[in-house]
Amino acid sequence: MLMLHEYRRRADRLADHLPWAALVAPGIVLNKDGGFQRTFRFRGPDLESATEAELVAACARANNILKRFGSGWALHIEAERREALGYPASHFPEAASWLIDEERRAGFEAAEQHYESRYFLTLTFLPPPDQADTAGRALVERSDDLKGRDWRQAMGHFIAETDRALDLFSGFMPEVRALDDAETLTYLHGTISQRHHAIGVPETPMYLDGILVDTPLTGGLEPMLGSEHLRTLTILGFPNLSRPGILDALNHEAFSYRWVTRFIALDKTQATKALTRLRRQWFNKRKSITALLREVLYNQPAQLLDSDADNKVLDADHALQALGADHVSFGYLTTTITVADADHARVQEKVRALERIVGGLVV
Repeated sequence: MLMLHEYRRRADRLADHLPWAALVAPGIVLNKDGGFQRTFRFRGPDLESATEAELVAACARANNILKRFGSGWALHIEAERREALGYPASHFPEAASWLIDEERRAGFEAAEQHYESRYFLTLTFLPPPDQADTAGRALVERSDDLKGRDWRQAMGHFIAETDRALDLFSGFMPEVRALDDAETLTYLHGTISQRHHAIGVPETPMYLDGILVDTPLTGGLEPMLGSEHLRTLTILGFPNLSRPGILDALNHEAFSYRWVTRFIALDKTQATKALTRLRRQWFNKRKSITALLREVLYNQPAQLLDSDADNKVLDADHALQALGADHVSFGYLTTTITVADADHARVQEKVRALERIVGGLVV
C-alpha cells in the first residue's frame, strides 16, 4: 500500500479508515496491516422448533471451536436483519403442494413488510511480528526451501486454520460455507454503503478500500451514512445468567439492523497475565489509603473491607480456574447494534425499541 502521509497528513475520508487492501486468494482478503481475513455465511438451529437442549449442545460445540483461536486472531460475528424483497420462486411436482404454497405466497404479499436475518462469521489473523517469528523459527530445524519469512506461509497457515474451523462447524450447523470473491466483496460493500447490490470482482482486485466506498460518511454526535442517520447501541453489561437465543426478541422487530460482536482472542498465557493483574488490582482496592495508614499507625488490621472488590477478587479466581481447566478462553469483547433510517425521528424510535429489549435483559 502507498504511504498516506506522502499525499495527505490526516485521514479525511471513509476509505482511509477501512482495513481492506486486496484479494490474494479465493475469499481471502489481505488487510493493510498485513493480516488476513475470511468470511463464512452460516445459519444455526431454528429457535422456534429446536429444544433448549439442542441449543445448549450447539453453543457448547461452537465454544469448543472458537476457543481454539489464540493471540493474533479476531472474530467478527454479524447478524444482519434486512427487508425481504419478495417471496422466493418455487416448483412443485403436484398441484396440491403448489396450491398450498400459493396460499403462503398470498399471505406473505398481503402483509406490509417482512424481514429476514443473515449471519456471517469473519475470521481475522495478524501474523506475529518479524522479531517474534524469527525467534520461533530459530528453535525449529527446517529444510532450506522453508527457511526465511514468507507471506505465503502465513497465508497457508491462515487458510488451514479457517478450513479446519469450517469443517468443524459443518458437523452441527444446518448451513455454513465460505464466501467466494464476489460474495466477499458484496458483503464488505454492504457494511459501508446504503446501496445493497452485487459487486463484481475487478480484474486487479487491489485497493479494495477505494473501490468499495460509494457513500460518504459524516461523523460527529449524530453520524450519517449518505442520507441515512446512524445510531449504535453498545452493550456494556451482561446478565448474571444467560441462555441460547437470549436476544431472539430482536428477530421480531419490524426494522433492519446490524448486530456485530467482535472478540479479540488471547492465548492462555496472555489471558492468565491479564486475569492475574485484574485480581491483584481488585485485591489492592479492598482497603482504602486511609485504612492502610491506620494499620501502619496503630498496628491493627482494618475491620472494614470493600466487599465489592472482595467479590471481584473471587470472580477473577473463578475465571483463572475455568481458564486453567480449558473450559473457556478469554479475550476482549465488543457488542454493538446499529440501526439506520433516513428519518431522524424514526431512527430514534428504533434505538428506543432496542433499549427496551436489551435493557430488559442486561443487569
